[in-house]
Amino acid sequence: MKNDGSFSSASVAGRLAGKVAVVTGAGGGQGQAAALLFAQAGATVVACEINPKGVEATKKIVSEQSLNVEIAQVNAADEAEVKAWIDEAAARHGAIDILYNNAGHTHFAPFGEMSLEQWRETMRYELDIVFIPTRAVWSHLVTRGGGSIINIASVSGMRGSEFLGAAAHATGKSGIIGFTRQLALEGAPHWIRANSISPGPIVTPVTQALLETSKEFNSCFNGWPMLARTGRTADVAFAGLYLASDESSFVTGANLTVDGGWSAKGGFTPH
Repeated sequence: MKNDGSFSSASVAGRLAGKVAVVTGAGGGQGQAAALLFAQAGATVVACEINPKGVEATKKIVSEQSLNVEIAQVNAADEAEVKAWIDEAAARHGAIDILYNNAGHTHFAPFGEMSLEQWRETMRYELDIVFIPTRAVWSHLVTRGGGSIINIASVSGMRGSEFLGAAAHATGKSGIIGFTRQLALEGAPHWIRANSISPGPIVTPVTQALLETSKEFNSCFNGWPMLARTGRTADVAFAGLYLASDESSFVTGANLTVDGGWSAKGGFTPH
């Protein structure tokens, strides 16, 4: 697929000045990109990651770039861990303004081969992992008088995929989209905005590994977008920055696709 260099980029200084942002799953890929971009935009970022190697990787970048990002090893699907982590962050910084729910994990397998254990674990790490941080931060946003919740869903939650094995993933991400709309409704009286982002074919460490090992996935992944390139983590992070900022103060209950046009068409696009 053609790469013409037209990846998302812009000057971000000051767009989140004075805000405190909580980011889950920030040890690499899309979560790390969002945490770094939010800090570059002036936010104080409190991030977590379950993998200790991911924690260290993000710490290294933060140190090199002198960014205001705190990252801790926290399992975002563990209610007690998350509540303690978020309550401490709110006490330390005085408030929380933004929650960016990026953390997640899924099992891919053809439906006839998927076990109940794989299904249940996917539901935990697609749905519980969004519910738990949101529940923990909710009272802090109410006290603050509003804020922005951004949940990472997927185009897989909106349509079927030619690449087999996404039944559990599609169910979880579809659930996130529905959950987000209900949050928007219940949060509106408190000026809490809730939106989801549905990425399409984004190159991350996980998808890169599949691109290198599966010809079938490579064909689907590169043929999905209308635009003549696949996505990068920055494309998703910039969408998150908009939803986190006051620029989107009249946007709630939306599901923003970042997919190069994939969800607006059918079939493959030859490039």
